[in-house]
Amino acid sequence: MKNIGFLSFGHWSDSPYSQTRSAADVLTQSIDLAVAAEELGADGAYYRVHHFARQLASPYPLLAAVAARTSRIEIGTGVIDMRYENPLHMAEDAGAADLISGGRLQLGISRGSPEQVIDGFRYFDNHPADGESDADMARRHTARLLQVLSGEGFAEPNPRPMFPNPPGLLRVEPHSPGLRERIWWGAGTRATARWTGEQGMNLMSSTLLTEDTGVPFHQLQAEQIQIFRDAWAAAGHARTPRVSVSRSIFPIVNEMDRRLFGTQQGGSDQVGFLDGGMARFGKTYAGEPDRLIAELADDEAVAAADTLLITVPNQLGVDYNAHLMESLVTHVAPDLGWRPSRATVGV
Repeated sequence: MKNIGFLSFGHWSDSPYSQTRSAADVLTQSIDLAVAAEELGADGAYYRVHHFARQLASPYPLLAAVAARTSRIEIGTGVIDMRYENPLHMAEDAGAADLISGGRLQLGISRGSPEQVIDGFRYFDNHPADGESDADMARRHTARLLQVLSGEGFAEPNPRPMFPNPPGLLRVEPHSPGLRERIWWGAGTRATARWTGEQGMNLMSSTLLTEDTGVPFHQLQAEQIQIFRDAWAAAGHARTPRVSVSRSIFPIVNEMDRRLFGTQQGGSDQVGFLDGGMARFGKTYAGEPDRLIAELADDEAVAAADTLLITVPNQLGVDYNAHLMESLVTHVAPDLGWRPSRATVGV
């Protein structure tokens, strides 16, 4: 494990115990937590994207704001639902955020998760073509995004433009060189991981897989990672790919931790139905640091990945989540091979 960061779903609610009562609370606290994570020596601040929900949605203003307040950590998404996206607008917005960050953007994208509303992408005026599923549309949008991020011109210039043009066909601006190599696909199956490797995108795998073979979650996810790397090698991509996995990890180092997460010790995988099919959910890791180190050392997917993203309970506020990250990077991660303050810019 080379890199460690947090992944926030950005919930807000008017619950009496919530420290995020509004969208404004979530946005400002998301920035503050990224600053705190960088000060602790962590490597990344990642944010989930959900539409029609009391959670983080439009990521680009947040990513740009985090970029302006930090100087070293990676900033990313996990993941953007490509069914909702206009690839050209996305290339402009992501390019701007990446340039502000100095090349630290790690853009996680995917087909998306179960929605709050039925076919929500249609409200964004995105409609599958005849004979095309919503997943097909997401991959079509992705192919277009990757093409645009290459930086090649494709638009016919006006012969009498308002401002002078460079010669040849035009591309969307601003263009950020290198961003194409920092696109990740959130894969929920082994088959999708194979496709991700073929396309030359990095692999992002979460705390659930939308398939089940009866083996423990971490073993199934490790198999998924190997399939991805084999497909990458077979496709002949020149660079070394990256892989991230997400985990819910709660070191118990004080009485507050024990009150909040003590009952989650000794958990196990869960199997259930999601989107009409079987899915396997990874367990929550909670316990004293020595116990977590031993359990995570046996997690085959954590060992296989280069990046570990910790899902944080953002409604507990910045101070508690900074404490959670500090406990992890101080008492757990070093024994798993991680070293603080690793330069990750442009990787």
